[in-house]
Amino acid sequence: MQTTKQDLTGKIALVAGATRGAGRTIAVELGRGGATVYVTGRTTRTQVSEVGRADETIEGTADLVTEAGGKGIAVPTDHLDPGQVRALVERIDQEQGRLDILVNDVWGGNYLLDFDTKMWDVDLERGLRMLDLGVRTHLITSNIALPLLVRNPGGLVIEVTDGTAEANKDLMPARNLYYDLAKNAPIRMAFLLGHELESAGGTAVVVTPGFIRSEEMLDAFKLTEETWREGIERQEHWDLSETPVYVARGIAALAADPDRARWNTRSLSSGRLAREYGVTDQDGSRPDFWAFYAAQKAGEEPKSADYR
Repeated sequence: MQTTKQDLTGKIALVAGATRGAGRTIAVELGRGGATVYVTGRTTRTQVSEVGRADETIEGTADLVTEAGGKGIAVPTDHLDPGQVRALVERIDQEQGRLDILVNDVWGGNYLLDFDTKMWDVDLERGLRMLDLGVRTHLITSNIALPLLVRNPGGLVIEVTDGTAEANKDLMPARNLYYDLAKNAPIRMAFLLGHELESAGGTAVVVTPGFIRSEEMLDAFKLTEETWREGIERQEHWDLSETPVYVARGIAALAADPDRARWNTRSLSSGRLAREYGVTDQDGSRPDFWAFYAAQKAGEEPKSADYR
């Protein structure tokens, strides 16, 4: 089981979209390494975003970051509003004078996803809202935050998405066009930003979890983290699912790696990071859904037990 603490002492991080799921746990694991972490989102203790999950707040995330050993700072931010993002970055600059790690995890569009629906049958406003949430937010945040991040060499940008670059080339089942665009755009962003950041000594990567057992996903299956195995008979690949902590531990290890530039422009999965850095999920396992999926697509008959 993973026990090594990643050393991020003195690092300043911004996790954009840290209300719940992977974003929340990424913020916590960066804090566990000693980082000061600015956590943003739209759901606070006094207002709730369109996602409608009132118990998951940025203040709650900030508290968890501090409890883990870092310093959590909650800043309510709608990342579709450039003015709010500018105010956020100006605050980081005033309080810290630097930004070392930017994690672009803004999403919140799962409630808009119409599975197995042709593009022309999807309500246009729902489709465009997904692109706003998954693409425009990332562009606005990077455009405004990167001048601060590149002020010092060694800056790291992590785009968070769904699916590896290789898998998403032909991943069609249960997708719709708008969701597919929203989740492929961060892959291209990381590739292009990685090249642009090289001259400033920076690195950009895109990271995907596997089949993630987020709070939202567990609720959808009417399960808890204690009872999740009850869903194995009902949902394909559920036996390869992982907690949000898994990808967060891999990202924290990547952020603490002095040789992280070797990953520049790359698409990485939680399973790949686990192998490279020796991290595990909470139960000590190392699930690798995307490697399993690749074996299936290659015509093999992989066994789940060999990929956990």
